[in-house]
Order: sequence, then C-alpha cells, then structure tokens
Amino acid sequence: MKKRDVVFYKHYFNEFYLAQTEKVRKKIVQTLIWLQTIDVLPVSILRSIKGTKGLYEIRIEFGGDIFRVFCCFDKQAIVVLFNGFQKKSNKTPNKEIEKAERLMKEYFSCKNS
Repeated sequence: MKKRDVVFYKHYFNEFYLAQTEKVRKKIVQTLIWLQTIDVLPVSILRSIKGTKGLYEIRIEFGGDIFRVFCCFDKQAIVVLFNGFQKKSNKTPNKEIEKAERLMKEYFSCKNS
C-alpha cells in the first residue's frame, strides 16, 4: 500500500537517473518503491542531512558504488526529489548539499507564490 508520493523537482533527478546504467536505475527504482511503501525507513536508506533544515538523502548502494539523491518532505505525504550524485568519498561534498538546499528553497518559494 502506498504511504507517500514521490515527485521530481524540475529536471535534476531525471538527468541523474538517465546518466546511470540500467542495473543502477533498477536499484534506484526499487529504493523509490520502498520510499513510497514502507512506513519507517532505516537510516541506511533515508537520513537527514546534519546542519540543514528538512533536507534528506536517499542512500543507494550497488556493486560497490554509492549514490545519493537529495529530497525533502512536503506535507509528510510527498517526497520531492532534487539532485543526485555518485559518492566517491566518505563525506558528502558541501557543493552538493548547497545545491540541494538551493533547490529545496526554490521549490517551496515557487509553490507558495
């Protein structure tokens, strides 16, 4: 049973998704299905980004590679996806977090105007 909807903000997630291999895309789709159907997701899949307000990352691992997709919640039932990237170090790059924060602010600003 569907617990929440997932929406893409503009083209950012789609560009990330289409740049991946078919196997990685399947893993991303599976993770998004979990996001839609599981009440409480473990932090291994979804966690909040420290130092931000309302920004989360969806964590996807496949074949030794690590991918992250930034998102936020809108009215608790909608998950809005922003930019994604392949993680190559232990720490999430600040430029990726800053981009996601900018997109989240833009999303809510456009929605409320």
